[in-house]
Amino acid sequence: MTLSMKIFWISKTFPKDEIYSLTNQIRRSSRSVSANIAEAYRKRDYPRHFHSKLTDADAENSETQVWLKYSIECLYISQEIYTELHNDSEEIGKLINYMILNPKKFGVKDS
Repeated sequence: MTLSMKIFWISKTFPKDEIYSLTNQIRRSSRSVSANIAEAYRKRDYPRHFHSKLTDADAENSETQVWLKYSIECLYISQEIYTELHNDSEEIGKLINYMILNPKKFGVKDS
């Protein structure tokens, strides 16, 4: 959630003509990461569902990285902000991957 909230506040400075495109897309994809992780945890009794939701979270995280790249290319954010947000996203990706590779540590039973 922390990354999606950072993105929310930073995206408030994006031009108004981006509200229905870049602003909306980056907010939606960044929020979907934590939502999908929460769903995965709740579905931990079903290993395939757990895995599926985590791969959805990973895909949304990757999408967020694309929108961050657009944000810097369009000069809506500075290099410093881009680097911070991208690094946060990379760390989230590593954590999601860890969860995918180690489901038992998150209460997932053998299938």
